[in-house]
Amino acid sequence: MEFKNVINDRYSCKKYSDRQVDSSKLNAVLEAGRLAPTAKNLQEQHIYVVRSAEGLSKIDSLTPCRYGAPCVLVVAFDKNNVFTYPGGKRDSGVEDATIVATHMILAAANEGVDSCWINFFDPDKAAEILGLPENEEVLMLLDLGYAAEGSGPLPNHASRKPLDETVTYI
Repeated sequence: MEFKNVINDRYSCKKYSDRQVDSSKLNAVLEAGRLAPTAKNLQEQHIYVVRSAEGLSKIDSLTPCRYGAPCVLVVAFDKNNVFTYPGGKRDSGVEDATIVATHMILAAANEGVDSCWINFFDPDKAAEILGLPENEEVLMLLDLGYAAEGSGPLPNHASRKPLDETVTYI
């Protein structure tokens, strides 16, 4: 798919069919995340693939926002393996995991797989319920699947501010 179409047409799916994401498409999505750039190439991300009924039930206990997706990726990062920026106020964990997640979202769209970035959950509770290591912090959940018949983007999907409201040349 043409990249401009990927970024223009992709939307946050809020209702999924029960059609499973096949392994080759899932692997393409995961590979896009693996190839994402990270600060100092630390690659501190860890992706958990949730497809089992038991795992999806755990996701449902964390958030009402799975929307019936048959697959959820839990995007986490090793908070002990991050680059601390000059000044010591920020580190690369959240931004690197965000870049990884964004790569996966765009790769999913390129593969014809719908997705939705989910941040409506308690990350500490997610780590506990999913049994993640203490050194990992959950950034987000990524619903993956195929849109149910009749679903589509929200009405305001195409509404964007003009560049002159969001960009300043210095």
